[in-house]
Amino acid sequence: MALSKMDNLYRQVILDHSAHPHHHGKLDDSTNEIELKNPTCGDVLQLDVKVDDNKITDIAFSGYGCTISQASASMMTDAVMDKTVDQAEDMVEAFSDMILGEKSNTDILEDSAVLKGVSQFPARIKCATLAWKALHKALNKE
Repeated sequence: MALSKMDNLYRQVILDHSAHPHHHGKLDDSTNEIELKNPTCGDVLQLDVKVDDNKITDIAFSGYGCTISQASASMMTDAVMDKTVDQAEDMVEAFSDMILGEKSNTDILEDSAVLKGVSQFPARIKCATLAWKALHKALNKE
């Protein structure tokens, strides 16, 4: 019974982030930006990042997509705010490992760790990782 209640809590966190995303919008003064698309399901994500002194000082996303992609983007923006670029890259790697079912340091992922269950649904992995891939590409100006 306890596992069922925990699953419900995780679902609620995901639904809340999707319905009321954090850092949603655009930045006028971004230093790094990128648009990525998930051709599998049609998700589109525009990510704007402001990096000052090797630290993420502001971040915003816009676009549209499924509940998982929007929630993941919201959680990711919360998690990486005020982190150094290296810390953010470590988080990108940890999130990717977690979603692929590999051993990962989920402690650094904050709320994003609740998306671990997505690893059981291969069709949704690209939805969950879209924002994180965008962050990696934006930080590396790919």
